[in-house]
Amino acid sequence: MTKKFYITTAIPYVNAAPHIGHALEFVQADTVARYHQLLGEETCLLSGADENALKNVQAAEKEKMPIQEFIDKNAKKFQDLAKKLSVKIDIFQRGSDKKNHFPSSQKLWRLCADKGDIYQKKYKGLYCVGCETFYPSDELNKKGECFEHPGKKLEEVSEKNYFFKLSKYQKQLINIISKDELKIYPDFRKKEVLSFLEKPLLDISISRTNERARNWGVPVPDDNTQRIYVWFDADNIYQSGVGFGWNEKLYRKWWPADVHVIGKGIIRFHAIYWIAFLLSAGLSLPKSLFVHGYLTIEGQKMSKTLGNVIDPFVLVNKYGTDAIRYYLLREIPPFDDGDFSYRRLDEVYNSDLANELGNLVMRITTLAEKDGLEIKLPNPYSLSPNPLFDIFQFNLILESIWNKIKKFNKQIDDFAPWKKNSQERKEFLTNSLAEINQIGYELQPFLPETAEKILKATTGKIAKISPLFPRINK
Repeated sequence: MTKKFYITTAIPYVNAAPHIGHALEFVQADTVARYHQLLGEETCLLSGADENALKNVQAAEKEKMPIQEFIDKNAKKFQDLAKKLSVKIDIFQRGSDKKNHFPSSQKLWRLCADKGDIYQKKYKGLYCVGCETFYPSDELNKKGECFEHPGKKLEEVSEKNYFFKLSKYQKQLINIISKDELKIYPDFRKKEVLSFLEKPLLDISISRTNERARNWGVPVPDDNTQRIYVWFDADNIYQSGVGFGWNEKLYRKWWPADVHVIGKGIIRFHAIYWIAFLLSAGLSLPKSLFVHGYLTIEGQKMSKTLGNVIDPFVLVNKYGTDAIRYYLLREIPPFDDGDFSYRRLDEVYNSDLANELGNLVMRITTLAEKDGLEIKLPNPYSLSPNPLFDIFQFNLILESIWNKIKKFNKQIDDFAPWKKNSQERKEFLTNSLAEINQIGYELQPFLPETAEKILKATTGKIAKISPLFPRINK
């Protein structure tokens, strides 16, 4: 029986067009999915659009557009970005999907309600629209602002909502995370979650009035005056996309998720809230969370105010898909914040991609073409599990591959095949083409378009390859 592997990105809000941070997460998730495909596993990569958030409603009102039209436009931009980055999303599940997502989220609600974990009460509190959650005053900065969205005033909200008994699951959550039943990468994020769980958990609001939600979102079952709160329904996209509540066979095939790929700012909602909802509903838990950091731009926080938000479409148009994938995977640490810099991108492009990889393939195929070399390589390589992939160390794997490339370029200089007799040169070039073919195979999860070109160029009748990465002038 073929092993399955189910991985998800976070479900981005579609209140605006995607930025370079979304590109990072898309590429990370796609790289993991492609690796597992090479291992021979049946793989599913799910992403989607969080469309029932208040911030989407407010952004649509600001643009003076109907909400559905507004989110349709932005959801498409996220799908277009994935294609632009060669990210193969198997399922793109939207939160506004009334056919599958609405009944799926209502089923999750009913399971939690049947467990006695949902109740109603009046509430007054400070609401961060950016995070789509209420915050107690001790979790705000000195100015009374959310740490994720400094400079934005919180809304004081008073209404009657449905609440979820999060406090009931505190001990169970501590036990699950401590024992790695939900494995959190990296370990310091696991410690952050356990530190948060040292304080008493408060029950959380999981609905909004129709008035505040503008009648938008998933209706609360059996109460047409309320809509389900965004984190309850948005996290359920991980399930609704693979059949929960509408295709039991499909759901049994894929759930639970092997990995949720998320940014550090939403770890609480995934490691605590989402897990508690599933525990309440009696459903299987995801196996792990891969929590990445944020991108800074030239050393500064990315923000519209500073005007430094990077459009990933513009980047790809200028540098190419695989150049951007390479920068994000090699230069940005998987777990910590990383910096994007045009200066560094130019350096990496010209040194690593144009000079080292591109030059290597060009030199060998040029010599092989001159000698009329035609080779048939053995059966396709099989990939052995790589422990570094299992802990998402993309930068270290690429460093290892590039060390091999640098060493190989030096071997060519030292051996100087152009000075050898035809038999010596043929033997050297044949071995070299096999090694480059292996490099192409190993690059498939990271640089899929480039890997395909390398694999094609190093079998059969060899012809000089076109420059993989034409040098760019700074």
